[in-house]
Amino acid sequence: MMLISLSSNIVLALHFASSLALPPASSDAGPWKAPGEGDDRGPCPMLNTLANHGYLPRNGRNISKDMAINVLDQVLNWDATVVSDLYDFAQPTNPQPNATTINLKELTTHNILEHDASLSRQDSGFGPADVFNSKIWNETVAHFTGDTIDVEMATKARTARTIAAASTNALFTFPQLGMNFQYGETAAYQFVFGEWNLDAEDVKNRILTPKNYIEYFSKKERLPTELGWEKPANRLVMDTLQSFTVSMMQLTQTQMDEAA
Repeated sequence: MMLISLSSNIVLALHFASSLALPPASSDAGPWKAPGEGDDRGPCPMLNTLANHGYLPRNGRNISKDMAINVLDQVLNWDATVVSDLYDFAQPTNPQPNATTINLKELTTHNILEHDASLSRQDSGFGPADVFNSKIWNETVAHFTGDTIDVEMATKARTARTIAAASTNALFTFPQLGMNFQYGETAAYQFVFGEWNLDAEDVKNRILTPKNYIEYFSKKERLPTELGWEKPANRLVMDTLQSFTVSMMQLTQTQMDEAA
């Protein structure tokens, strides 16, 4: 079944897609600093953010698997199995033979982690796909019609971005891998910044995310601690990720059927 096939791969799709009392991953961790000249940044807002705070190397280079597992555990409360699978998938972006680290800049390699129809980046066919694009982001935010983003709004924004990219980019590609990553991005920001109620009968209420957290994070690549955000109390494990992703896929299909 398509939904199950996609959900089994969705863990590969999550972009390392954030607290006042976070334990430091290095002596330089915690304070936000804008990237300096020569620092690497890539297409993933969360990885960029973690580097800006010094939880990952501030230069964005030589990130090992153990480092990634430790940082996402400490900062986001993500389980090692989720992070390990994603890291293994990102590893081939490093062109060095037998590389054991990744660099943020190289994650821009098209159709691995970086893909068309990003929620906040332009497609690579139009120019750099590793920097925030206000026009694309404004199109996404237009679907967040209240102060709180529910799952239905998040799903509509994801679908609308895909349709817009496909209709305007003559070089548009969206293989299953890209679809998986895009679902993963949408799930990730809700898990990191939202309030979980995964047993809610109405799927749209299973995670409710403050819009101001997402706006702040996306535009500044900075954790919104000054707005009140804290490290998630709930641990993200693979079963939770897959179950929620299937719910989003089913909701997407319902929305498309209603629009047909």
